[in-house]
Amino acid sequence: MSLDPQPLAPALAAAEEAGWTVLRLDLDGVRSKAALMRRCAEALGAPEWFGANWDALADALTDLSWLPRAPARLLAVTSWRGYAAERAGDWETLREILEEAVDFWRGQPDAPPLTVLLAGPGPAAAAAGRERRRG
Repeated sequence: MSLDPQPLAPALAAAEEAGWTVLRLDLDGVRSKAALMRRCAEALGAPEWFGANWDALADALTDLSWLPRAPARLLAVTSWRGYAAERAGDWETLREILEEAVDFWRGQPDAPPLTVLLAGPGPAAAAAGRERRRG
């Protein structure tokens, strides 16, 4: 699901007001897997055991024991289109890991669910941004 940035702030505020744990993963300027892993670790507040690889990210997203108890968890991924355009294979892997984490938490009846929102400017704005960088 993709949202425009303007509606994102009220959605995050509503989730926080409802007592959800809200995490923000901003991918602005991320163009490498190493940078992606650093941003993921920061956004999740990942523990020291986080190994900065795909398996460690999948493990962290299906653990989340370090997060405060909450009725639900929301991970808002913003400014992702540049990364998706430049690192399509890695982006697909990240999407799969996120989808698997959502499915995992959905299958845990006594645990808070995880919702992931992909938010950012529409394709036209992202394309315009790429043109400005190239020009």
